[in-house]
Amino acid sequence: MSAPGVNTYAEITTQPDAWAQAVQVVRQNAASLRQRTPSDYSQVVFTGCGSTYYLSLAAATLTQMLAGGVCRGLPASELLLYPDGVFPRGQGRTLLVAVSRSGTTTETLRAIEAFRAAGRGDVIVISNYPDTPMATMGDVNLIVPAGREESVAQTRSFASMYVAAAATAAVWGGDDALLGALDALPPVGERLLREYAPLVQRRGEDLGINQIFFLGSGPRYGLACEVALKMKEMSLTVVEPFHFLEFRHGPMSMVTPQTLVVALLSDAQRAAEAAVVTQMAELGGQTLTLAESQADIAFASGLPELARGVLYLPLLQLMAYHRSVAKGLDPDRPHNLSKVIELDAV
Repeated sequence: MSAPGVNTYAEITTQPDAWAQAVQVVRQNAASLRQRTPSDYSQVVFTGCGSTYYLSLAAATLTQMLAGGVCRGLPASELLLYPDGVFPRGQGRTLLVAVSRSGTTTETLRAIEAFRAAGRGDVIVISNYPDTPMATMGDVNLIVPAGREESVAQTRSFASMYVAAAATAAVWGGDDALLGALDALPPVGERLLREYAPLVQRRGEDLGINQIFFLGSGPRYGLACEVALKMKEMSLTVVEPFHFLEFRHGPMSMVTPQTLVVALLSDAQRAAEAAVVTQMAELGGQTLTLAESQADIAFASGLPELARGVLYLPLLQLMAYHRSVAKGLDPDRPHNLSKVIELDAV
């Protein structure tokens, strides 16, 4: 029997290769993507389940910032159960971006089928597995096989699909410089994993911490939700994600010396976000900051801010892995979870 978490560790630490493939896949499909831009539709809806719902939140915000249009991220179950709340009558055509690691998630498949049956618009699929039902359901199918995984918790897969979504937004926004910046991400990710692995191992193995809050705003809020989910799945720790300034409105009452506040800091709103971190430290909480510079984990990438989102992921995934192992758990097999949710009926 293999050691606990062997697959998860390998998937986290090899993910930069999958980032590279994700950009390549988008470049190969750029002409088809340009025929279906956000400005051609009344709205763009990104959808998925679990991790890919959080990816949808991040990608929707990023896409609206880069390409314009009205973009939002929703769980696939909302499209199925409450379509009138997603597709207002008489609004016009929607572009649906459906995201699924496996390509077999029942709610997402059913959401695409219902969307097609109602004639609501066009579909783009982002996934990791080519030989699945979902891989051919889109008008454009962005499949990143390098993101495939053995583990239950999404790490490499999530990152690869997020990069594909970011590259798609760059294509839609006509931002060739940003697309080139995404090409430059893999060596930065590899360096960060080497440089900061000891730090996140120490943080992950500190079992004196009994709760963790992940803070992110703008396109980083969906990423904060995702790394919080990874910590929850792998280590069974009490965690919650929040927008930075929202944390002051009640949740900060939970901060104690046993609390870790993890901050996904931006450049654009650094002063406002850093003020929240400082306040939580003054209340006695522990903090861990990630940013391009002047942070506990400093990317020093030299890349544009909107290209750097994926850099927040691997080290926080690795921290979740180390906490899981320190608690005697198996990160490859989280409690009560399976790799794919397939249902007979929704």
